[in-house]
Amino acid sequence: MKKTAAVACGAAALTLGLTGCSAGFEGTGSKDAASAEQLAMRLDDPWDREIAADAQKRAEGELRDGVYTGTGKGMEGLVTVTLLVQDNRISCLETTQEGESQSRGGYEAVRDGTFAALIEAAQGSDIDAVSGATITTAGIKQAVDDALAQAEAGAAAAGQGGEAR
Repeated sequence: MKKTAAVACGAAALTLGLTGCSAGFEGTGSKDAASAEQLAMRLDDPWDREIAADAQKRAEGELRDGVYTGTGKGMEGLVTVTLLVQDNRISCLETTQEGESQSRGGYEAVRDGTFAALIEAAQGSDIDAVSGATITTAGIKQAVDDALAQAEAGAAAAGQGGEAR
């Protein structure tokens, strides 16, 4: 009888102890731990920000009007930027990538137009790095510089009476 009572008391204590641990908290059992969903509800989305462009800002240097495509090296391949230059103002027509994988931060920034908006706002390659896409950002900057070098060469050739590409 004593053994049965001891086993019953032990089982009751174990049951109460286990249910008491998880009754108040979710996740790992620590009241300080937060799940990814809880963090997502409280933190701002780093990709959801508006990029403001100054309508008066112009590209530096003398640029010849036209469409120019430049290339740069991204994380896993080449990135290209196609720019329209008109009255020394840059519009980004297209950004593309070769081989960037979806698990990389630059993949989404190229596809959703983040880089294009940054280029137009900066009117050149002096853009902020995109979080998680440092190498792709450097490749985009190279591509913009390449395209602008073509536009500058076209302006220099036009100033000397030559033909632009």
